[in-house]
Amino acid sequence: MTQDHATVTAFLGDTQLVSGSRETVTRTIEDCYPADLGAILVFDDATGRLADLDYWDAARTMPAPSAGRPRLGVKAREVTLLPRHWDWLAAQPGGASAALRRLVETASKGAPDTKRRRDAAYNFMSHACGDRPGYEEALRALYRDDDAGFAGLIACWPTDIRQHIARLLEGG
Repeated sequence: MTQDHATVTAFLGDTQLVSGSRETVTRTIEDCYPADLGAILVFDDATGRLADLDYWDAARTMPAPSAGRPRLGVKAREVTLLPRHWDWLAAQPGGASAALRRLVETASKGAPDTKRRRDAAYNFMSHACGDRPGYEEALRALYRDDDAGFAGLIACWPTDIRQHIARLLEGG
């Protein structure tokens, strides 16, 4: 799964249970692992941070469609631009807001940069790997871009953990 779709990955101990959209992961955990809810850790695939899922409610209830403009979670904030930038934005189809949304969307779909991928791996490792042998040395190798050293230091870690770290570092 790509991070464009806000995917998450669930672990129970060293075992990856499921990866996919928040809704898919929530439903799978509810249906297959209800006794383990307190022990399951869910990680955001874009950031490597722990993610909260809303069990029992979110996946089962769908809001009724409303008339009018769709709720996109739009936030109004101030943007400071030069007059020529505002002129260019105003001339774009849909106006300044639509043009800015398109520009941001296009830029955000690009390949994740090295720092963001590395930080995602660090965030995951800080929760799932802190007590593993070679953890601190592995982090140092990660931030030194010592791929061979990093791989050697985590070679004895569980397969699912290593594979998820690799996936985070690849950005996909």
